[in-house]
Amino acid sequence: MSELQQEVSELERSSATAARLFDIRRVIGGLFAVYGVIVTIAGLAASDADLRKAQGININLWTGLGMLALGAFFLVWLKLRPTVPPPAPDAGEGDGAGVQEERGRADTR
Repeated sequence: MSELQQEVSELERSSATAARLFDIRRVIGGLFAVYGVIVTIAGLAASDADLRKAQGININLWTGLGMLALGAFFLVWLKLRPTVPPPAPDAGEGDGAGVQEERGRADTR
């Protein structure tokens, strides 16, 4: 295997790892979970004055619990349906067929 092919295969592996690491569901779920914990704690520590401002509803507690539920939904979704890495290229692609195909596409533009 040539050095170029080894480098390309290494980049493909790191790209697939980065795609799984930075899946948007992980980011959204993580942020909602962290903010949900913070807002839930604020709701548990609410004073009587805070409750009177919200007409007797502990809005921080309910919002924090909702955020935790949404964050858990995204993280469970990520766990149940992980990102599938792209399929490995065929071994026959090194013969220049892809270059001819690109040239054909460029001519039709």
